[in-house]
Amino acid sequence: MVSLEAQSQYESISVNSPKPRIAIIDDDESVCRAVRRLVRSLGMDGETFSSGQKFIDILEAMPSFRPDCLILDVQMPGMNGLDVQDHLVRSGNTVPVIFITAHDEVGVREKALSAGAVAFLRKPFDDELLIKTLDEALKRTRMAQRNNGSMK
Repeated sequence: MVSLEAQSQYESISVNSPKPRIAIIDDDESVCRAVRRLVRSLGMDGETFSSGQKFIDILEAMPSFRPDCLILDVQMPGMNGLDVQDHLVRSGNTVPVIFITAHDEVGVREKALSAGAVAFLRKPFDDELLIKTLDEALKRTRMAQRNNGSMK
């Protein structure tokens, strides 16, 4: 359960801004449900995708779909989390990425963080840690929006 302190911390940050849209990409449906529930409890929109390819397909098919942050699993069948991040970087999309993984490998973590990931969290992770990490990611989104007019 989210503490009242953490929830009020987030609410104070989001005053006078549209509801943030968080894309949750994980092949484990239970993880998607749990993270979406947490995201929605904070007053954000949470959209789930069961694979990296499904997320990329929607992103490319719907130019109006622009999440403010991704919560992205590392290990998924087909297009894994690092592949999704690489695709975004190559296309110039600067959306902040929070990686989540059950397999914390140093080389993978270093690659994700060096490519600009906000954080690399090991499952199971604490709700409070994810909330703080989301806060940091959304600060990056707002800063990029101020600097560029809008996210790509």
